Amino acid sequence: MAQVSIYLNFNGNTEEAFNHYKKVFRTEFSAPPMRFKDMPPSKGAPPLPEADKNKVTHVALPILAGIQIMGTDMLESMGQKLIEGNNFTINLGPDTKEEADRLYKELSEGGTDGVAPHDEFWGYWGTCKDRFGIRWMFNIIKQP
Repeated sequence: MAQVSIYLNFNGNTEEAFNHYKKVFRTEFSAPPMRFKDMPPSKGAPPLPEADKNKVTHVALPILAGIQIMGTDMLESMGQKLIEGNNFTINLGPDTKEEADRLYKELSEGGTDGVAPHDEFWGYWGTCKDRFGIRWMFNIIKQP
């Protein structure tokens, strides 16, 4: 079933923020938080500094009305820098790769920072910033 969530970026304090949100909304994480140390290494990328290995690469928490917030730590060691305006993304979870491709094509038209949807170890993923400056993510999680 297709879904929409809001993806939040943090400057190293995702775990603290999401533990706070968990208390506020009185819910539980959809799954245990994933850590950068749990990801397979990227080809050609330098190894992560020890201080970044336990940072959160992904966490999800249901809040209200079927909406989930998701989050990650942005790591300067990976060339990421948190600035106001890139601290959230609307995450779309369409039912099919074809729908993800269509949404990407139409939302990225005239926009910037596009990464066309493609297969990743967790599923089918892509992202773009539309011509109005809104960041969108396309994410179809692999089913077990």
